[in-house]
Amino acid sequence: MSTIETGPSSGVSYKKADASYFDKRGLSKYAGVWSLWSLGVGAVISGHFSGWNLGFGTGGWGGMLVAGIIICVMYLGLTFSIAEMSPALPHTGAAYSFARTAMGPWGGFVTGLCENVEYVITPAVIVTFITAYVNAILGIDAAWSPLVWVVFYAIFLGLNIFGLEVSFKFTFFITVISLAVLVFFWISAIPQMDFGRWALNVDLGPDGTLIELPEGHGPWFPTGISGVLATLPFAVWLFLAIEQLPLAAEESVDPKKDMPKGIILGILTLMLSAFMIVLLNPSVPGVGTYHLTTALEPLLDGFRAIYGQGGVVVLGIVALTGLVASFHTIMFAQGRQVYSLSRAGYFPTFLSITHSKYKTPHVAMIAGAIVGLAVMLAIWFALGAEEGGSVIGSVLLNMAVFGAMFSYILQAISFIVLRKTMPGIERPFRSPFGIPGAVLTIVIAVVTLFYQVQDPNFTKGVLWVLIWFALAIGYFALVGRHRLILSPEEEFALSHKKG
Repeated sequence: MSTIETGPSSGVSYKKADASYFDKRGLSKYAGVWSLWSLGVGAVISGHFSGWNLGFGTGGWGGMLVAGIIICVMYLGLTFSIAEMSPALPHTGAAYSFARTAMGPWGGFVTGLCENVEYVITPAVIVTFITAYVNAILGIDAAWSPLVWVVFYAIFLGLNIFGLEVSFKFTFFITVISLAVLVFFWISAIPQMDFGRWALNVDLGPDGTLIELPEGHGPWFPTGISGVLATLPFAVWLFLAIEQLPLAAEESVDPKKDMPKGIILGILTLMLSAFMIVLLNPSVPGVGTYHLTTALEPLLDGFRAIYGQGGVVVLGIVALTGLVASFHTIMFAQGRQVYSLSRAGYFPTFLSITHSKYKTPHVAMIAGAIVGLAVMLAIWFALGAEEGGSVIGSVLLNMAVFGAMFSYILQAISFIVLRKTMPGIERPFRSPFGIPGAVLTIVIAVVTLFYQVQDPNFTKGVLWVLIWFALAIGYFALVGRHRLILSPEEEFALSHKKG
């Protein structure tokens, strides 16, 4: 380290690192358009296998459809804003980089912190779903779940650490397989579907809860507009984590050309898949919307209804592909997100050291995995195996979505600020939705957050997130802001007079 530079307007100090610092933190370039597409789609695809369907319990079929459309509008505004910012600021920092340039070091750090919660916790959520499937398929006692968590983390840490090319090839392969499973389900379900009888088999009972209609043909919106709005948080699962794609900017061969294409292809793929699964899964005879209000394995239930119980093990393994795809790709994002904040000094700098041979941020990935596992184990042992196992998914899910919603709001604000204050920076791609699209993203994200707080499990998750925020902000205020490094993100921001 050499000369110290200070940003007086924001109370931070910089150290200019020498070449050896960045030599120890090098990344390799590999990703093209289809690698980026698979990274974005793979991160989300598990949400089309399970989780989204719980929204039927608040809004019925019509409520889920309209909530999905509203959330789709939010993600279109977000992804097209990101598609503009990412090639203009092609750094691994992604959300942190956008906010750092637009709002200074504190804005960048808080945005990065929101995203950090999402990417450290989301793999933990997904591995709980994976474990539930594995336990059911292999007949493993749920008491052994922590061991299964560790095994899956170890396997996919290895895939992500030992070679960027291997990791991207596996990501592409498992994403294509996951989509093939969904397409196979659509083809199987279309000849069977009976929309009116099964998808519309719920209505509002006298006590205000949904009841099953044995003959179907109920109302599209059994809970009215309030039910539509209450369903927004569940519809998020159909698109959550597509925004991670810009974290691969420095590992992309041509980010200025390929990043917008990868993001746009990804969101269009997910829009088609989301519509098909919301339409077809509840329309299969023997499944129906009422059953799916509480189902943990909606796609597997659909396959069972079509093909019977004979191939449950095979079908269970098939249904695992989407969960595996998302687990693998979000672990990739977790590593890059921690790496970028560490390389710039916001987090301790040792976390950004990359593997000497494979040039992957192995320390960041291992650290993120340890934190995710530690949170899971803390809940598991604090509440006991039985109770902890039943609430761990919902608590972690709310933690992840809470961080994600705030990250979306801050990224949309960053887009607006950059459009206003830096109109002259090179923008290889411009969002056709512009500032109105970013404003819609903010409005919908705020409404979604408001309805999330109605979930009693939400409070537990938020409490843990607030503790996480307090510890990280305390570290940055006391230590981190005096040790910032002139990383690519910081140099770009300073050269454009922000901070």
